[in-house]
Amino acid sequence: MLEMITEGFKKAQLRLTGKTIIQERHIEEAIRDIRVSLLEADVEFHVVKGFTERVKAKALGEIVQTRVSHAGKKLKVGPQEHFIKICYDELVSLMGPVDTSLDLGNREVNAVMMVGLQGSGKTTTTAKLARHLKEKGKKPMMVAADVYRPAAIEQLKVLGKKLDIPVFSAPAKTPPEICRDSLEAAQFKGCDVVIFDTAGRTIVDEALMRELEDIKTAARPENILLVVDAMIGQESVNIAREFDRRLDMTGFILTKLDGDARGGAALSIKEVTKKPIKFVGMGEALDRLEEFRPDGLASRILGYGDIVGLVKDFENVVDEKKAEEEAEKILKGDFTFNDFVKQLKIIKRMGPLADILEKLPLGAGGMQQDVKVDDRELTWVEAIIMSMTPYERDHPDCLDDSRIDRIAKGSGQSRSKVMELIQRFSTMRSIMKGLGKGLGGKKKALAKIGMGDMDVAGLLGGAIPKQKKTSLVDLKKKKTKRKMAKKARKKNR
Repeated sequence: MLEMITEGFKKAQLRLTGKTIIQERHIEEAIRDIRVSLLEADVEFHVVKGFTERVKAKALGEIVQTRVSHAGKKLKVGPQEHFIKICYDELVSLMGPVDTSLDLGNREVNAVMMVGLQGSGKTTTTAKLARHLKEKGKKPMMVAADVYRPAAIEQLKVLGKKLDIPVFSAPAKTPPEICRDSLEAAQFKGCDVVIFDTAGRTIVDEALMRELEDIKTAARPENILLVVDAMIGQESVNIAREFDRRLDMTGFILTKLDGDARGGAALSIKEVTKKPIKFVGMGEALDRLEEFRPDGLASRILGYGDIVGLVKDFENVVDEKKAEEEAEKILKGDFTFNDFVKQLKIIKRMGPLADILEKLPLGAGGMQQDVKVDDRELTWVEAIIMSMTPYERDHPDCLDDSRIDRIAKGSGQSRSKVMELIQRFSTMRSIMKGLGKGLGGKKKALAKIGMGDMDVAGLLGGAIPKQKKTSLVDLKKKKTKRKMAKKARKKNR
């Protein structure tokens, strides 16, 4: 996601690395890298110009303090860190301020109108938003107001059934009539929010805009959200501008941001229209709708991950008390392959591995490294574990050569793959056991971190090196052996 923009900021940082004094020419070179990457990422020209001018003005006028205080400690910082902080603040300002709220309190039944071009993902996003509101305690109803696209109504009904959310449709009526009548139907069903899934066109045309204006007049929605495909580049800005002129938008939802290396729309759309980005759609799954956080996206663009976003994802898929209990178990070194399967299921629910890694601050200085972990890794690991008997999964130490051969055949994987997984599992268990012993009374406090204590990425081969690691237990054993050897030498003397 947004690789082109991230690459430009990486180059800019590298230009300033190691310099104790930054001259104007250094700033110019760094700004040039950022400008090129933003333009290549389809950020609107005037937005790029304004952003780079503000960064340059602040960077040249900044008095750099090489020593600062943080949490009572003196830290040494350089001009590079100051430059990155300026870029971060300007990115947050460009995409913010944060406003993910929806007006849902004035009437007995409130309305959200979803608009956009055909193919932008309106119907799926309508279902995602309905699910989001349901989790917030609302009682949503989806309205099939797209009577033109083949199977649009059926698609919404299928999604509604999957989410257990009612869908209102009346194909014989016009879209404005459908939306108006849905308010009464929602009241009858006990729903307090209706979401209009309106029709789109391949281009912005007069007929589409008139129909949407008629819906707005007939149903008086409190919220009008434009669903924008981030992959269409600068054209998204023109579309947003026209929809806002005709309908007076309340905000935007960006879709397919995870599938776009450029993502210029994310940086341009708010600046041009002055209307907030409310949500970001990440993937096809119905739970992949995130409230937009400018600070999180700015941090990811600069290669520093998004820990806050990752923690939110984690909290959405685990029970805190259960996670605490299982973390205690992990720190005792008692976890089995059954526990590891639970970890895989949690990771799958959190989303694609690439998205999870993108939110981690990897590498020196927080800069992202090119860590590639394929989601298919989860599949073959799970296949190996599920090819074990229940006894073998609960007693990993019983796995001898004959059992390993059988597991390899049953999982369709090579013997070396099975051996590699077992070795990594044993190494991780030893490390956790040693860590738990070393912590002593602090074990419970660390347990509150939850299931994150198990290095799943390491077990998959993505984050820890393949060579065997020395655990804390092994270090203690070596220390004991050295002491015994020393005593033996003294005795022999």
